[in-house]
Parts: sequence; C-alpha cells; structure tokens
Amino acid sequence: MRICLIAEGSYPYVTGGVSNWIQTLVTGMPEHEFVLHTIGAHESQRGHFRYELPVNMVAVYETFLTHYSFSGKRWARGIRLTEREKAALAGLLGCGGARPEQAEERIAPPIDEVDWEALFGLFRSRRLRHPADLLAGRDFLDLLVVSGAERYGHIPLTELFWSVRSMLLPLIQTLRQHVPKADLYHAVTTGYAGVFGALASHLYGKPLVVTEHGIYSREREEEILKADWVREHLKELWIEHFYRLSACAYRYADRVLTLFDRNREIEIELGCPPEKTAIVPNGIEVEAYGNLPAAQPDGRFRIGAIVRVVPIKDIKTMILSFALIKRELPEAELYIMGPVDEGGEYEAECRRLVESLGLADVYFTGHVNVREWLGRMDLMLLTSVSEGQPLAVLEGMAAGLPWVVTDVGDCRGLVEGSGDGLGPAGIVVPVMHVERIAAAAVRLARDPRLRAEMGRNGRERVRRLYTRERFINEYRRLYDELGEAETWRASASN
Repeated sequence: MRICLIAEGSYPYVTGGVSNWIQTLVTGMPEHEFVLHTIGAHESQRGHFRYELPVNMVAVYETFLTHYSFSGKRWARGIRLTEREKAALAGLLGCGGARPEQAEERIAPPIDEVDWEALFGLFRSRRLRHPADLLAGRDFLDLLVVSGAERYGHIPLTELFWSVRSMLLPLIQTLRQHVPKADLYHAVTTGYAGVFGALASHLYGKPLVVTEHGIYSREREEEILKADWVREHLKELWIEHFYRLSACAYRYADRVLTLFDRNREIEIELGCPPEKTAIVPNGIEVEAYGNLPAAQPDGRFRIGAIVRVVPIKDIKTMILSFALIKRELPEAELYIMGPVDEGGEYEAECRRLVESLGLADVYFTGHVNVREWLGRMDLMLLTSVSEGQPLAVLEGMAAGLPWVVTDVGDCRGLVEGSGDGLGPAGIVVPVMHVERIAAAAVRLARDPRLRAEMGRNGRERVRRLYTRERFINEYRRLYDELGEAETWRASASN
C-alpha cells in the first residue's frame, strides 16, 4: 500500500515528539511505501532534514507557508467569482446569511458548514495564476465590503483586508500544491495539513486518517490570545479561522485518532462525529531503555529535561524553579537536553535568565542521544504549558526515572495512571507554579526510596500500555482495514 503522510511544522525539519512518532511509524511498517507531504514555515528549511529518511519513504514534497506574497512588478488581473464561490468565501470568513427575523444582521455559520468543495475548485482553478488574482480582485473586495463589514464593521476595511489576506495566503498556497497519488492519506494534525488531506481525499476518493497529538485548534487559540502580533479586535477572526480548518479535516476524515481520552472528548465537543474517533496511545521500545550507562556516584543530584528550547515548553519556569531547588539542594544540576536552534530569541532569553539569577550547574546540551544521558539522571522534569502525550515522559519512565510534570495533555494519565493498579510514577504540579515544581523536586531528591518506587511504577506502566509493538500494530490494522474497504468500494463500483 502507498500511504501519503501529511505533516505540518514538524517532520523532518524539527526533532521531538511528533517527528519521532512519524519516524517510528514509517520504520515500523516496512511492508508499506510512504510518501511525505510536509508543510513548513519558511523556505529556508527546504532540504534541511533532521532525520535520515527510512528506505520505504520514497518521496518528499515540501510546501512553505511564507512562499507567496503580493510583491512583484505585475498587477493582479482579478478574477470573477461565481455565486457559489462568493458564498463559500463568505462562509470561510464567518459571514453567513441574514436571519429571517433580522434581515440587517448577519451571523457566522457553524464552523463545519463551509463549502470546501467550492473552495478547493476555486483555489486550484486555472483562472487563478497567483493568489493576488483573487485577493486583490474586485469581487473579493466587494465581498469584504458587503459581507465582511457587516460582521466586522468595527474593523477598518484596510485592516480587515490585510488580516484576511494574511489568513488566506497560507491556505491558498497549501491547496495549490501537487497532491501525490496514494492509496490512503494520513494527516498528522488538523490545520493546514488536515485541509490538504481533505483535498487529497476529495480529489482521489481515497480514505483519510487524521491523528491529533494535541488539539490543533485549541493550541492556535491559546497562541493567538497571548500573541502581540494580532490586535485584540482581530483575535476572534483568527481563532475561528483555525477552528474551521480543523472542522474541515474532521468532516473528510474516515478516522480521527488521538492519544488519550480527554483529547477525544474535546474533538467530539468541537463537532467530530464520535463514531469516527478512536484512541491509539504513543509507544516506545521499552527494552531499549534498560541497563543504560549510569553516572559514577559523586554526590551530585542530576535533574534532566528532554525538551526543545521553545516557549511552549516554558523553559523559563523550569529555570526559575531550579533556582529555588538550588537553594535547598546546592548539589543539584539541571541538564536541558534538546535542540536549542529552534528557539531563536527565546533561547537567548533563557540563557540570560540563568546568568541574571547567578545560577551555576545549568547545562544546555543541545541535541543528544537521550539513551546515552538518561541513565545518569536522578529525576526528570517537564514544565510545558501545552502537551499531547509526551514521548519524552514515556522514555524517562521506561528508564525507571521518576517525574515532576505540569498538568497538561496526558501527563497526569501517564504519571498517575488510569485504573491500571500501579502507583504514581512522579508528581503532577500546576502549570507555571514555580514554588510547587521546586517543592516536588526537592521532596523526591530527599527520598531515594520513593524515587525508586516511582521509577518501577513508571517502567511497568510503559511495559504494559505504551509499547512500540502495540502502537504499530494498531496503525497496521487500521491501514489494512481502510485499504480493504477501499478495494471493496472500487470493486463494487465496477
């Protein structure tokens, strides 16, 4: 079977959880042939892969969201829109029809009632030589003046235009790309990747699987609410846009998978039909984390963090917590194990924070082979503000290490279990609560028997519930099931 994986903002440019998940999936199914359509942020990423591609990854197609602009010497020629295309664009922008009882008032349609077939046709039309032909065309500007201004009348028209342009350019760019033929499409998130998967399923009539590690639309909402690049009166417009992208993926998907119960509940709350949803947890090769190289006893207490140095991982809270830990445990060391070149200014801010606090023994190791480092650690730490089901936590548990984790994603489920009869594998603390994080770490540092007990609990939980074999077999079964169903449909139609 040929399977097209669709990734966004991850593999093969970025190391870490989702990217490692994709690498594991592909290498675990040598009987299938994979092609990759990957959506990155910047053209500068082209060809800069952080992974050695598996031999059964036979092709890679790259799309970058910043590729298009209105720059250039030629003028947009403008295109005329059909009434259906106008209605579809109005739906995409949240500008619905008038209520019968209030003809002058317009309301946004439900986010899952966008005419995506019309948009697919429009954005891929030969009439459209460049996105500017649509976005600078008279029909589209009239749509903003009439429909958009009725809902967003409090926003100056020029500001509304440039905001909508920034929203739609990446979507149009994504949907105008070559769609490789495959027997099955698998989007590893919703968002732009999910909409591209919906397009592929629509064009070729093939099954679509969507896997959400975190809830994409919720994550974008959280980012936008905190962002200073979006003005307050435009945030609702942007947030709704990302919910509509996710709703498109839910509509076209044959199966929508996630990693744990709460994420599935959120998907259903957002309109995904319950019968489409299922849970397949992450999995790792547990035996690979046994008998790891250990540090020589030297009186030091080593705290490890397997983490990218990016804002969502809240490294600043980790550093501030370590400053409190260091007061109680002068022998403590903090090893931040993960890539530092993705954080940009944030990474520099973290280093300045370490310096301003006068902290010793904080080490940014960069990208490492975690199996070579885990055995040296005494305790693991995660301070993220958002997660799915972190592979890093599973790796540390498989190595028999206790954790202090923030209460995000499925971290509580991993550490405390869900009725599996095993005890806790660490301590769960509130997000951004520096004092609670530090207190939990100090408590475990002073109780080696509790650390050992939690380490055993974690390793046994991973061995029972989160193995690579189980994860691969679940996806193998799903691929076979959808592939067989597609073959049956094709045979019946003939």
